[in-house]
Amino acid sequence: MIVFLENLGCSRNQVDSEIMLGKLVAAGHSVTDDPSCARVIIVNTCGFISTASQEAVDVLLEMAAFKQTGKCERLIATGCLAQRYKDDKDLLSTLPEVDAFIGTAACDQIVDVVENKQTKPLTLFPDPSTRAFQDGFEPRELITKDYAYIKVSEGCNRTCTYCIIPKLRGIQRSRPLDDICREAKDLVLRGVKEIILTAENTTDYGRDFQDDTGFEQVLKALADTVEKDHAWIRFLYTHPETITQPIIQAVKQHKNICSYYDVPVQHASSGILKKMGRPYTLEDLYALFKTIRAIDPDAALRTTIIVGFPGETQEDFETLMTFIKDIRFDHLGVFTYSDSQDLKSHLLKDHVCAEIAEKRHDLIMAEQAKISESVNERYVGKTFEVLVEESPEQGVYIGRTMFQAPEVDGMTFIYADKLEIGTFVKVRITDAFEYDIAGEIA
Repeated sequence: MIVFLENLGCSRNQVDSEIMLGKLVAAGHSVTDDPSCARVIIVNTCGFISTASQEAVDVLLEMAAFKQTGKCERLIATGCLAQRYKDDKDLLSTLPEVDAFIGTAACDQIVDVVENKQTKPLTLFPDPSTRAFQDGFEPRELITKDYAYIKVSEGCNRTCTYCIIPKLRGIQRSRPLDDICREAKDLVLRGVKEIILTAENTTDYGRDFQDDTGFEQVLKALADTVEKDHAWIRFLYTHPETITQPIIQAVKQHKNICSYYDVPVQHASSGILKKMGRPYTLEDLYALFKTIRAIDPDAALRTTIIVGFPGETQEDFETLMTFIKDIRFDHLGVFTYSDSQDLKSHLLKDHVCAEIAEKRHDLIMAEQAKISESVNERYVGKTFEVLVEESPEQGVYIGRTMFQAPEVDGMTFIYADKLEIGTFVKVRITDAFEYDIAGEIA
């Protein structure tokens, strides 16, 4: 059958989508990028926050229309939205257009679900903690071309009060180191230029092992594995508690590892961090970023934060703002707190009204825009290696440096007559903007 898959959400979801597509292709089905041509449509949903859940519902309804206007015979909802609301009796009645709901641990059974001929809704929700990494890596149909994600672990053992991930993904299961390296080598042989490590918390890797294997061993082994292939290695979703000096030193010692630290701190006020269930303080965060910059002065720093968390006072917000001004992150994302009855934080007192939360969001973003432009200005006149990814118009190319992650950070515009997509070039930076930079071939 011809299958169309719409992927929503994070990089972990993308890996699941690519595995599902790989299994379907291996089973003899074909994949299309046009939903009107597909007999089966799959939407791999996100349900982490309310806006993501609403987007997932909207996309499902949009895809359901192809049952009338296209060739669609079956609509399948997979992933986090389905997993989060699996016990909601209204789920099936609210979305009667959906023929099957399968959870985060049922990706491996996607071929059986696609080929199922039953007409009544199918639900499949195995315990997420039972989904283990396969012996060896699974074939994937890549959604992206020049970069690809590798999961180093699945699930999470932490108890952040605002987070539903342990319920959606189960307890942490770290992946065997040899499997990670073998898959990275395979991806590079397929033309991937950047390997991006992902997990719920990448630097928590190995905490569920009985030996001393930690994330620094992953970085060292992976760097050596692809050393001759001229491929970058990047890692996302670190946890402030488990970014150790050996990890920072491993990054500094290997030129093919991006000196790029994605550290979602969530907040800076020690009081709010405690309510969030985050096991560190404001002082710990200052010490962490001081250590990173002492060992690796050129490192790029990225973070995400939540404003409007229950109990957040104006003083808490001002502490956060001061922290952001002091650290001067290269990249920063802000979310307003998303409440739900199935969160521990829902039971906390003194919820912040939406208007105040949104105002605080805008103030942080305005300040970060100034910081980001100032940070980018320091790159003018310098030359960097850039991965060329696309060309929107004649004479203009778009790429990324090591300090720019795909999808979440700014871009590097390259002014050149003819470049090959998917190659590395040296670019001298001539212009800096709020989030992007631009330059010409050195």
